This record gives sequence, structure tokens and C-alpha cells, in this order.
Amino acid sequence: MTKTPAHQRAAVVVYLKTGSRYETKENNGLSHFLEHMLFRGTAEYPSAHLLATAFEELGGTLDATTSADHGTLGIDVPLESLKAVLPLLASVFCRPLLRDLEIERGIIREEVLEDLGERGELLDPPTLIRQLAFSDNPLGFPITGPLKNVERFTAEEIRAYHERTYVGSGTVISVAGPVDPTEIVREIDAAFAGVCAGTPRALELASPQHQPRFRFVAHPGDSQTNVSLSFRCPGQNDPMEPALEMLLRILDDGMATRLYHELCDKRGLCYTASAHFESYQETGLVELEADAVHENAPEVLRQMLRVTRELALAPVTDSEFERARKRARWQHDAYQDEPGATADFFALGEITGSARSPSERLEQLLQVTKDDIQKAAQAVFSSSGRNVVAVGSASAKKLESLALAEG
Repeated sequence: MTKTPAHQRAAVVVYLKTGSRYETKENNGLSHFLEHMLFRGTAEYPSAHLLATAFEELGGTLDATTSADHGTLGIDVPLESLKAVLPLLASVFCRPLLRDLEIERGIIREEVLEDLGERGELLDPPTLIRQLAFSDNPLGFPITGPLKNVERFTAEEIRAYHERTYVGSGTVISVAGPVDPTEIVREIDAAFAGVCAGTPRALELASPQHQPRFRFVAHPGDSQTNVSLSFRCPGQNDPMEPALEMLLRILDDGMATRLYHELCDKRGLCYTASAHFESYQETGLVELEADAVHENAPEVLRQMLRVTRELALAPVTDSEFERARKRARWQHDAYQDEPGATADFFALGEITGSARSPSERLEQLLQVTKDDIQKAAQAVFSSSGRNVVAVGSASAKKLESLALAEG
């Protein structure tokens, strides 16, 4: 709970331990399917339209997400609506009707098909790279699940999954805005009083990776090839984690950082390039991604590998380092202007056991040195933890040779 008195709106979010890494191959996609079904109404508002109207008449729109290792429900509203929206949000969390199954199945089917090719092959690079990096571990499962699972989930399965998952254990509720914390905690306790305690959810930990991996998915109908390069890295609470975030800021935190400058500004290989850092309990991924015309895809991968190798071989420059530190401070300041981002930060920090406040996180990041960043790059950017996925019509042979090379 945090008080931000300058705002006229407040945000409330619910984070819970759900998602594909808590699933099996048989029920993969059920967390995401259930997330959709929450919107199909409650006893007080027994349809998707009536429920959406109830939230929107309070000045906000209900949002929900399913990630690999957590799910969210959230909304930001005018201050005058905060007390009224809490019991409405609680009814969605605790007592959804979960009706209109076939209508929602059709919607989810369309979402799944967006990531499939004409022959039913998976084309979504983020899912493919996690599949490659984590093999058969649930972290590699698609969040939406395979189409065959979507087609066969029953109302009974969804109801039972809701009863096991939407419980007190592993759930965090966060509110940010100009509110009285004591009063809001009392309102939350009243609204969510019916939630059962439940039991902690077990995880299947991901096995280490010891050699590079490559996967090519032919997609001749596209004009570009997507190249995704990832490296396994330590997880959320590893001492190296703050240095990994600062390393990512050196790679991709604006158009002046290394990845965009080297691939786009200097060589014109692609329109844009991006890097991401996903951390889980015991492991994580640093990922670089770009789309390019097919003939340029091998060179894109070659330059990505060169950028990562240079970060491991030499310290970052003073100007890069200071810019990354400044941008970390500015992001911290921006939290004061965004109740939604603040609520998300506190909820995620609580559910993962990581930094408990933006100020604590900023302090962690500012303690990172140039030497720490280089050591993180040396530890992570090695061939043993490398994964490369390419989707398109580039030369698979050239890409594979680069992906599997030692060093």
C-alpha cells in the first residue's frame, strides 16, 4: 500500500500465482481460458456486457492478463469510485458465473490462431524461444495453450481450476493513490472476506542448459524473417539480477543504446530491434529480437552475437553507464505520476519476494557498478545458455551455423 496524494485517480490490482508454469501438458492454457471466463458476468451483473458496463460507469475498464508465472486483474478509477469498485472486483475474483463457455471458446480460438500458420505450426517468436530454452518444463508452454486443449476444456474443469487457484495463498492486492491505507485495507478485507486460504502452488523447477540450441520455422508467406536470440540467466532473487537489468538498459533503453544503434543506425539491417529481460523464480531469459528481410537475417544474428560478446569482453563506456543510471532514476520518479505502475510494482514485488518499493529498487540499481555489468554479461552471454529461433524464409543453414558456434 502506498499513498500518492497528488493524484485524482487510484489503481487497484490483484496478482496471483497462476499461468502456464503451474500447468501440465494436459491442462496447458487453462489459466488463460479462466482469465477470459472471469469477464462473462457475476450474480449481480450476469453477462459480459452488463459487467463491463458496471465497471465503466465507475470510470475505469477492467483489465486482466495471464503470464507464464502470474496472472493479474486490475483497474484504475476516479477516487470517488474506489470504494465502489472494490466489491465489484472481488465478485469477479471470487464469484464469477463462468457462463457462455462456447462464446468465449470461439474468442480464445481466434486468439490462438493468430499465432499459427496455415498448417497449424506455431509462429509466435516469444513462445518459440521459451519452448527452446526450457524444453519440456512448463515455462516453455504457450500461455494460451495448444488449440486441442482450448477445444476440449469443460465448464467443470474451469470451475474446479478457479476454486483451486483463486485463493488467498499466493494472491496479493495492491492499491496506489491518495488514499488512507488503514481505511482501504478495511474495505479490501470486507470485499474479499469470502476468499478461502487455499494451499501454495508447487513449481517444477527448470533444468540447467549446457549447450546452444537452434530452431527454424519456415514461413514463406512473410516478407521478413524474425530472429530471436536469448540466453538463460539467473532468476528473480539472485544477487546478479540488478546488474542484469542495468545490462539490459545498456542494450535497449531507447534509440541511443547499443542494440538499436548497431543494427539500425549504423548498418540499416532492420527497422527496429529490441531486448527483453524476463526473470522467474529460479531462472530467466535475456532476449534480443529483430525482423529483417530474409537475406539480412544471418547478418542480424551475427551482429547481435557481436554486441553481446563485446559487452562481455570490455566494460561499458562512462557515458552509457551514466545514461543508464539517469534513466533508472527518472523511471523511479515516473512511478510517482502513475498509480497503476506503482500498484503493479508493489504487487509484483510482494508476490516474487523481490524489491518491496520503487526506492528500494532504485537503490539496488544504483549500487551496480560497471564491473558488475561486465561480469553479468560474461556470465550470461555464453554459448552454453544460447538459444536462437528464426521464423521466416532466411537461410536456415547459415543461421544454424552462427547459432551453434562455440564462444
